[in-house]
Amino acid sequence: MTGRMILGRRQFGFGMGALALSACAGTPALQGSGPAPLADDLRPVPDAGHAAWVAAFRGRALAGGISAATFDAAFRNAGFVPGVITRDRNQPESSRTLEDYLSIAVSDERVAKGRAAYARQRSTLAAIETRYGVDPTIVTAIWGLESFYGERRGDVPVVSATSTLAYEGRRAAFFEQQLLAALKILQAGDVAPDRMTGSWAGAMGHTQFIPTSYLAYAVDFTGDGRRDIWSDDPTDSLASTAAYLSRSGWQRGLRWGGEAGPGAPAGRIIQPQPGGPQFAVTGNFDAIKRYNNSDLYAIGVGHLADRIGGAGPLRGSFPPDANGMTKDDRIALQRRLTARGYDTGGTDGVIGTKSRAAISAYQASIGQPATGVPSLALLASL
Repeated sequence: MTGRMILGRRQFGFGMGALALSACAGTPALQGSGPAPLADDLRPVPDAGHAAWVAAFRGRALAGGISAATFDAAFRNAGFVPGVITRDRNQPESSRTLEDYLSIAVSDERVAKGRAAYARQRSTLAAIETRYGVDPTIVTAIWGLESFYGERRGDVPVVSATSTLAYEGRRAAFFEQQLLAALKILQAGDVAPDRMTGSWAGAMGHTQFIPTSYLAYAVDFTGDGRRDIWSDDPTDSLASTAAYLSRSGWQRGLRWGGEAGPGAPAGRIIQPQPGGPQFAVTGNFDAIKRYNNSDLYAIGVGHLADRIGGAGPLRGSFPPDANGMTKDDRIALQRRLTARGYDTGGTDGVIGTKSRAAISAYQASIGQPATGVPSLALLASL
């Protein structure tokens, strides 16, 4: 396994950068904190080509069991969403080390919010565990990675988004399948058309289910007759996540794994980043990967769950990066740039787009080529 796992931005996604491919949610994990306003280009607009496609699709939908009333209600306020196409066509491969991934996935903020969310939902999570056998901290961790504990669920109309992607044609068959599933959800009465919102590619709710996964795994845990993953109440979403993991082979009472060493469960050993910590993982690690097919994601969920449950940081250390810098070096660089008025987007030691732009601006200010590449020499110059 290479030191820098190359992960597609998940087949579709939204938010602060996709890092893996999800079998269930289909949207990037690692949502950032705070609600994000809906961008203007993610609002439906009239489009003749899209309207013609919808008219042709209507016959296929009715042949697939959708009633005319359901179809017409679903598309009454729907339209073409230009921002969906822009995001779908501009998804660069995301390359992250495990160290960078965990810096985001298991940040101090995400751990603190996770512990608070777990405490708020403790009785509900206990009832879910009784029924499905899934560790409640694991369910909470998935919630944290997928929507930042419900703060970033997405506000894009799902019918508009999936119909736009089906019309656009790059993955027409897949998104037409998602659109038809969305219409089936509406026909079942689980949600009204104006409340069916999600990511720019149609993933929905607190734990970001795509429509086909919703049909297969979502549950009505509250007993109100609807599988409501859109509500501010996360109960049905959390239970649906547990149901998904249970049906993916989760074994009650078995840990996901842990950092290799004393106290780790028996399991196979993996080392996603050469020179970094090793992990002993079990069959429940593989169940998490059924939710999102990435070693980094599964370790992120497992370690975040452990931290929510009260465990401390990893014991092992990571080697310097390709530029010879440790995480502490990168944090120091970000802090010094910030002190000089450059916006690095945070001081987490992860050199992302904003940090590179800040480095470039500083390099230009001192007469150096604006490469955006961090270095120990640059740190020293600050």
